[in-house]
Amino acid sequence: MTTTQKTKITVQTIVDSPIEAVWDYFTQPKHIMHWNNASPDWHTPRAENDLQPGGNFTSRMEAKDGSMGFDFGGVYQEVEMHSFYSYILDDGRYVKVSFKEVSGGVEVSETFDAEMENPVEMQKEGWQAILDNFKTYAESEAKLVRLHFEILIKNTPAEVYRTMLEKPTYEEWTEAFSPGSTYLGSWEVGSKIFFVAQGEEGSQNGIVSKIFKNEPNVHVDVEHLGVLENGVEILEGKEVEMWKGAHEKYTFEEKGADTLLLVDLDSTMEFDEYFTDAWPKALDKLKKICEN
Repeated sequence: MTTTQKTKITVQTIVDSPIEAVWDYFTQPKHIMHWNNASPDWHTPRAENDLQPGGNFTSRMEAKDGSMGFDFGGVYQEVEMHSFYSYILDDGRYVKVSFKEVSGGVEVSETFDAEMENPVEMQKEGWQAILDNFKTYAESEAKLVRLHFEILIKNTPAEVYRTMLEKPTYEEWTEAFSPGSTYLGSWEVGSKIFFVAQGEEGSQNGIVSKIFKNEPNVHVDVEHLGVLENGVEILEGKEVEMWKGAHEKYTFEEKGADTLLLVDLDSTMEFDEYFTDAWPKALDKLKKICEN
């Protein structure tokens, strides 16, 4: 009787950050979606993680042009907080991830069973590239987290889309963020739009953005560019680097006679708790407007 020894591959890096932060950045979906790609033309639009023995995880990895994608997932075997965890991938391969405090920060090490379809060196390079991307993210001061909210509204996508974006009703549901919230500009693709508070409109203070995508009744993607202070657009410098390049996306999915509204946005860690509290309130208000 003979057995086949599986080839194991190890990749590692040292992250200059406290071990508690490194653990959170590596395991929380709102962070995973920002660093889990081996090259700039790929991204992770969705991630779920039940970090406990027997818990499942999955990350949806896709090419940004939509040409291909796959789910990367598995089931956790062992979990020791701030130390290590192991899991079995959906294809049966074993992976162990460890975190160890060393000189210069925290050593993150991943050891995994190689698959048979691709050369070992190619697999190692791919996993190492993702880990290097994680290091860059974890050490960056301009760190964004990805937040997701959704709500089922008893109305058509066309009506939810109209109600969400038309100025009179927009100003109603966005009061959950700031009384008197409004926008200046257009929702047309490529156009600039300013998100300000009504009371500050005269002084023109707010967020400078552009409409990256707008497929009526289906999808809207807003890219934030900087801030507006006393009518002056500030698009460069330390005060805007936390927001520059952040996206806010609205997706309108038809569910029979209803609409599932999905909101995905990049937030600075400073505003994470604020948005987590405010967005559900805003969506509840939008739902009431759409259904009345």
